Amino acid sequence: MFTGLVTDLGRIEDVKDENGVRRFRVESSYDVSDIEMGASIMHSGVCLTVVAFDQNADGCWFDVEAVQETLDKTVLGSWIGGTKVNLEQSLALGDKLGGHFVFGHVDGVGEVISVTPEGGSRRIRFALPKTLSKYVAEKGSIAIDGVSLTVAAVGEENGIDWFEVAVIPHTWEVTTIGEMSPGRKVNLEADMLARYVARMLGKE
Repeated sequence: MFTGLVTDLGRIEDVKDENGVRRFRVESSYDVSDIEMGASIMHSGVCLTVVAFDQNADGCWFDVEAVQETLDKTVLGSWIGGTKVNLEQSLALGDKLGGHFVFGHVDGVGEVISVTPEGGSRRIRFALPKTLSKYVAEKGSIAIDGVSLTVAAVGEENGIDWFEVAVIPHTWEVTTIGEMSPGRKVNLEADMLARYVARMLGKE
């Protein structure tokens, strides 16, 4: 389980297809002593398992693997060497919860419609898959590429469901949210609380 608060901006160093899975090597500033075999780390919204790791000059590198289902249902299939990824290590008992509960299980892929400056912040509008629209509400939480954000507005235009978030300068600078531009695809995870409410109301 995670919080949606990014703790490092990693970089894909290498991508290889082996035995039906895709293996990513990730460079990170994490201290190698904090990495373990089998550890769960969230990569831009996707929980992946560490299968190899070692120290390097900037911190560490570690390898993770993704099956075809993950590549098809998330943005991971587009990752190449040099791609930046939001990283967060899994919660431990006693850790502070500053965002919202994020599970690292992507519900769908959204697309950036527009990015509008608002003073020092930005307002970003995303196209939302129809299957997720019932889980997204104004003032609710959503994870975008693993980043916990608050929904600022929701709507529908020309048959396309959309939602907006307001992004503060810090988030823009230290996560991949700062790379957002129209047409970019993103991993989306709905708030689990919204799922339970929808189920209780018979909308699922």
